[in-house]
Amino acid sequence: MAESALKVWSDRDGKLLRLRLSRPKANIIDAEMIAALHKALTEGAADPHFRAVLIDHEGPHFSFGASVPEHMPDQCAAMLKGLHALVLTMVEYPVPILVSVRGQCLGGGLEVAAAGHMMFVSPDAKLGQPEIVLGVFAPAASCLLPERLPQAVAEDLLYSGRSISGEEAARFGLANAVAEEPEAAALAWFDAGPAKHSASSLRFAVKAARLGMNERVKAKIAQVEDLYLNGLMASRDAVEGLNAFIAKRAAIWEDR
Repeated sequence: MAESALKVWSDRDGKLLRLRLSRPKANIIDAEMIAALHKALTEGAADPHFRAVLIDHEGPHFSFGASVPEHMPDQCAAMLKGLHALVLTMVEYPVPILVSVRGQCLGGGLEVAAAGHMMFVSPDAKLGQPEIVLGVFAPAASCLLPERLPQAVAEDLLYSGRSISGEEAARFGLANAVAEEPEAAALAWFDAGPAKHSASSLRFAVKAARLGMNERVKAKIAQVEDLYLNGLMASRDAVEGLNAFIAKRAAIWEDR
């Protein structure tokens, strides 16, 4: 499973764990991709020599987002459980997770990217949470974006469904750096910093920097998951929006 969805290898003399989304062009964040990422990260965390993880992607786009069919009422509970377990693993990860983004980075793709520690983006990347357009909301992003962005900007993205460019993402603080070759920029950052540091001491630094944030995200994600499953998915319009997307037709909202 992992081989078809994700490429996994070590780099930089065993100091850097490399993960590459490997189902272009969409790189959908579905159950298979989520499980592959979770497995690779869990196994990597046990290696005391890793100083960082770099997640990048094959093809022109990081990810078009999560699987819409897996958002349907009969599947969404399992999907959210898996995605949120992955997000919490990333948020609480012992070493920095670097994410390289080109092209579209939408929905569940942006949730995965935002769960990392450092984001490197191309200028023309498009980052957004379009879930509201389908009549649903983005649970993990509702927890992560307010931690990484000014509240007003986070709410704009969550309510409007619009995308921002890589340049805007850096200006707002969502991305750490903009580069024509974000993978190379991420590697250069690693080589100039963590690669030279004690892996043991780096883990203490990462834990210290995220004290408070980890606890907030963990508490909030349980609440938004309950709101999604027991509130949103009991509404008529949420199911209509998902069905309309799958049927490739315009949704008919009844505001209930």
